[in-house]
Amino acid sequence: MYYDIKCTVKSVAGYCSAGYKPGDFFVIRDGLMIEAGNPKGICLYALAAFLPYLSAYGRKTDPGDWINMKKELQCPDNDNTVIFTLERREKT
Repeated sequence: MYYDIKCTVKSVAGYCSAGYKPGDFFVIRDGLMIEAGNPKGICLYALAAFLPYLSAYGRKTDPGDWINMKKELQCPDNDNTVIFTLERREKT
């Protein structure tokens, strides 16, 4: 059983070469499909860094599991940091 996960840009420090701005988002559906939100593109560098976390975050786990404490992820560019918030959603 999987949650859907909404990943929303919380903040951008510096210049995001993918063009992300606060409020932009994408959604992971059923643990295996990526649905582009706004903008319609998804940064491959951020996605590659996030995948191990999103795979675990999307699963129903024991309440004490460490992944349940994860609320944000950061893109791998330390000089131009984009912070994404994570939101679990019951599947629609």
